[in-house]
Parts: sequence; C-alpha cells; structure tokens
Amino acid sequence: MTQAPSVDVHRPKVEYFDLAALTNTDPKGFVRPVERYQVAPWGLYMARTSDHEQFHYIESWLLPDLALRASVFHYNPEHQRDQDFYLDLGEFRQLEPDRWKSVDHYLDIVVRTGRNTELLDVDELLAAHTAGLLTAAEAQAAIETATTAIDGIAAHDYSLDRWLQSRGVTLTWL
Repeated sequence: MTQAPSVDVHRPKVEYFDLAALTNTDPKGFVRPVERYQVAPWGLYMARTSDHEQFHYIESWLLPDLALRASVFHYNPEHQRDQDFYLDLGEFRQLEPDRWKSVDHYLDIVVRTGRNTELLDVDELLAAHTAGLLTAAEAQAAIETATTAIDGIAAHDYSLDRWLQSRGVTLTWL
C-alpha cells in the first residue's frame, strides 16, 4: 500500500489591511507598504509591491459577499505561471472604516481565462478540519463557495470577469 503525501497542517492564514496607514500585515506578521487601496460596494482593492522571489507585485480584491479574494500576481520572468487569476476562499470583512481582515480557508482556485479552472489544496482543507483548525460549517462553506465559483466561471466561458459582472461586481486592475 502506498502512503498518501503528508500535508503541512497550519492555522488559517490571517491578514490585515490598514487603509489609513497604507499597510498590509501578511500572515507571518510582516507589515508591507501598500501603494493603493480602493473601496467599492462589493469589496476592497489592494495593490502593492512584493519581495517574493517569484513575483514582484500583487493586486487583490477582497469580495466579502462571495467569500473570495481575487488576485493577480505579476510574476518575475523566470517564474511565470499559466494562470490569469488566483482565488483564495475564506472570510473577508471590514472591521472598521479603515481596517479589513482576511482569514484564508485553505481552498484556492486558479482561473485560466477561456480555458479552465483548477481547484487546489483540498488536502489542506481536510487536514485543517481533522486537526480542529476549521469547523465543519467553515469547511462546508469553503466547499460550497468553491463549487459556486467554479460553476459560475465555467458557465461564463471560464471568464472570472463575466461571472462577477453577472453578479453586479466589476473589478478593475492596473
């Protein structure tokens, strides 16, 4: 019998977004300067530089009503990926007028416009639930959010923008 690969079990990743200070506190506690925040009726946009080895810039929309964070990573040439959008699933909310919070619920979706979607990290979701880091209700909500997003994007010819527009959400990017 073969062994299943082991999964790194970790607490949900939490980030904070401080609009007044123009900062983003990442899951490891590092405070990053933000170039731009924009608040829209459907969520919060953030654009900032990154010191990550694979990408130099990130743009994200936190979409609380859809339980999604849509990101565009600007990869360094040697680390290009076949993806147009990266969706994190979780809880995204405004804590105060100038402060937002995200709690990642493990599942991610890669969107390749006009071609397909790919669901990632199901193993992490199950391991987190088994370890008591995510309730059954939270795990079920993540699965339902993933299903809704994948079905919606597929029904709109694998276009994240078209699916979101059908729900009254229009995202703008740099």
